[in-house]
Amino acid sequence: MKRPGVLGWLLAGLGLLGPAVSAPRPALSAPGPARLRLVVVAPEPTLHEGRIEQTKLRRTLDLTLPATELAAWRSSGTAIPAALRSLYRQLETRTPQDARFFPDAEGGWTARAQTGWTVNRAVTGARVRQALQDGGREVQVALRFTPPTRTVQRLLAAGVRGHIGSGRSAFTGSPAFRVQNIRVGSALLSGQLLQPGEVFDFNRALGPIQAGRGFVPGYVITGGTLSLEDGGGICQVSTTLFRAAYTAGLPIVERHAHSHQVAYYDPPGFEATVYAPTLNFRFRNDTAGALLVQASWNLKAQTLQFDLFGVQRRVVSVSAPRVSGVIPASPPGFLADPRVAPGQAVRVDMPAQGATVRIERRITLPDGRVRHDQLLSRYRPWGGVFAVPPGDPRLKR
Repeated sequence: MKRPGVLGWLLAGLGLLGPAVSAPRPALSAPGPARLRLVVVAPEPTLHEGRIEQTKLRRTLDLTLPATELAAWRSSGTAIPAALRSLYRQLETRTPQDARFFPDAEGGWTARAQTGWTVNRAVTGARVRQALQDGGREVQVALRFTPPTRTVQRLLAAGVRGHIGSGRSAFTGSPAFRVQNIRVGSALLSGQLLQPGEVFDFNRALGPIQAGRGFVPGYVITGGTLSLEDGGGICQVSTTLFRAAYTAGLPIVERHAHSHQVAYYDPPGFEATVYAPTLNFRFRNDTAGALLVQASWNLKAQTLQFDLFGVQRRVVSVSAPRVSGVIPASPPGFLADPRVAPGQAVRVDMPAQGATVRIERRITLPDGRVRHDQLLSRYRPWGGVFAVPPGDPRLKR
């Protein structure tokens, strides 16, 4: 090495000349995470207008593998990175679901089912490794599919081709117990399949109305008054399904009106009460194929809907209610309820006038034949009911 001269020693002493050493090399940055996109492609056909359409579901998931996990995976070959395991678990939360119809943008209905997914970890892991080695950006996940019990192919084979009728009702202002029972009862009936010639029996299809099945106590009309029992509000379910069967032009085998008009079931006369085992609602599937019963509800709008799907769509017209023999509402009644504070009264049912109501139906069958029938409902006057505490003197009126 060349030694500095006198001037160099002076400059170095004054700090004006740095040491005669080479500049340090910049430190190497640590390897960053690897980023990939996992792609899921699943065949999920749909049923639309009586035809099976071969459609596929495509979903993408972003995968980021930290450098430390990636290095451990490469070295061990078995320790799957946590981020990849998390995506596997996310995909496998998808369970099989039976085919269900949904309204489409064209005003029709399309049925689709949902398969369950299980990730083939060995194949998918190998694909991820290969993509990382080759600089790829996308990897298709290898899946095993679990079909539902009722696929769109099975629906079509049973004769279910499309929508044939709807029934709607509103439960606006219903107390929480009533909303719960409506939701539970509707869910129990939704998805049931009625074969050609079979009679749908509401009470049998619904099964026992018990707390263990999700029902809660509520007010029901029994013996001309109100009582507190499990399943209060279930007549909202029977009424809405009755409306679907009636507007679909199906034969009504058994139907009963309430003893008095109920505000929830407007318009009057277009309802069906049930109370097992004495009062039931039944209708027959007289079409050439199976009928699918499907329920939906909107808790925000407080509406309930039943839709029927089958093979033969009929032209059905239903008249407006014809009301006669109107009788003014009677004085209110009172019901003991231990939940009501002393001296208080809670309105649990509104008054209604008595009347006779007729509704007519005209059905034009696919072969051109025409049928006529009529609903007849006779309602007695009703003063409504207040709930009061046990021992309240108003209970003796």
